[in-house]
Amino acid sequence: MAPFAKTGGLGDVVGSLSSAVRALGHDVSVFMPRYRSIDIQQWELETAVDYFELIVGNQLEATRVFSKKLANGVKVYFIEHPDYFMREELYGTLIGDYQDNDRRFIYFQRAALKAAEKLKLAPDIVHCHDWQTGLVPVYLKTTETGYAPFQKARSVFTIHNLAYQGNFPPDSFPATGLGWEFYKSDFLEFYGKFSFMKGGLVFADAVSTVSERYSREIQTKEFGCGMEGVLAARKDTVTGIINGIDPRDWDPATDRDIDANYSAQDPAGKKLNKAALQKENGFKIDPTIPLIGFVARLVDQKGLDILVPVLELLSQQQDVQLVLLGTGEDQYHQILRDIAKKSKKWLGVHILFDPKMAKKIYAGSDMILIPSYYEPCGLGQIIGLRYGAVPIVRATGGLADTIEDFEPASQRGNGFIFEEYTSDALHAAMLRAVKTFKQEKLWKALVKNAMESDFSWNASAKKYERLYETVKRRTVKVEKT
Repeated sequence: MAPFAKTGGLGDVVGSLSSAVRALGHDVSVFMPRYRSIDIQQWELETAVDYFELIVGNQLEATRVFSKKLANGVKVYFIEHPDYFMREELYGTLIGDYQDNDRRFIYFQRAALKAAEKLKLAPDIVHCHDWQTGLVPVYLKTTETGYAPFQKARSVFTIHNLAYQGNFPPDSFPATGLGWEFYKSDFLEFYGKFSFMKGGLVFADAVSTVSERYSREIQTKEFGCGMEGVLAARKDTVTGIINGIDPRDWDPATDRDIDANYSAQDPAGKKLNKAALQKENGFKIDPTIPLIGFVARLVDQKGLDILVPVLELLSQQQDVQLVLLGTGEDQYHQILRDIAKKSKKWLGVHILFDPKMAKKIYAGSDMILIPSYYEPCGLGQIIGLRYGAVPIVRATGGLADTIEDFEPASQRGNGFIFEEYTSDALHAAMLRAVKTFKQEKLWKALVKNAMESDFSWNASAKKYERLYETVKRRTVKVEKT
């Protein structure tokens, strides 16, 4: 949850959504691990629950809970377990995931529920996010029914990316405290493994995901990651609600991390940011050269396999400038560095995670490139719109739900879309964007459309509110067999 800990869009979503739901008048509490980045003194945390113990597998685990009430009224509770959470990273290193992620997050979920009980919380809705909380809906319907308020609680399970499922060997299962009758294909068994994600999909009272299109895509074999049958069986309770951003956190008119402030009404500062970005990357400082940004993980899902051939092609044409920021797979680190060595005049490659540099790229770029193979929602295109960096996206998931292809004749639309997942289709979309950029009147209209697009959390939070109300009235029984 931003600002406490994040590795990607999920952190932003949990921070913004909880704030937006609180603003609608609801009481909101968030539970998360106290990761290494969350210093007690820095954040002025208070002790909420002193030590208590619970058994995970055959081990007795001691737990302490800290709390912080945010200015917006959201209460955040931090589950402390130094051995599990005081680590360099949240989920793993570049080498791979932590080998004990099963125990870490079984513990977290059970400790969070026990802490809620000790705090005497009586939630109407328990909203769970991604595989790390997939067992909570299972516990609410099985082992935790002794706490009276949980008998009335209903659960919503949100999929942020179905590809990350939390699948572990069967010998992980006993640590859950669940009976072996739940380790079967109808419940938590998934192709010979035990799946956290499947727990959420089967046992939650409603399943949501982060865009309408993605909610349909994941019910197909191409994007279902093996879970398409489970989701299809629950299609009446699966919904898609687009993520938003907090406009106060992403505002070029007030952002202190960029070189010059600007807005849709007064866009002059955009040119100053572009000049600064060109200078920083050693490019020719020229407002007439289109500057394209790319901020994402360097993995196939984000379109690296179709982007690399386009970069090779652009190295021969050199009619654009491109700045790339991100980390990911080593093979792409090396490939991109090799291309950058021979393309210094127009290509800047930054293999690192740097939120401030990301903002400078959004503010200084004319276009933002998001050629993802699949994209559950994506915040990059929404941030790009806010900063007047026109998105070039593939028609998938949330990208298709938020970007409307620009039509020069009517001057409608806020970006450029391509359908086929090929380098040729990506290159054609980039050329179309560059052609439009060179027509000043059209480009000004397009940038204005982009910056006036509204994807704040207000509308999405109200949709979640309606979902919560629906779920409160719904009962989904999971029978033991």
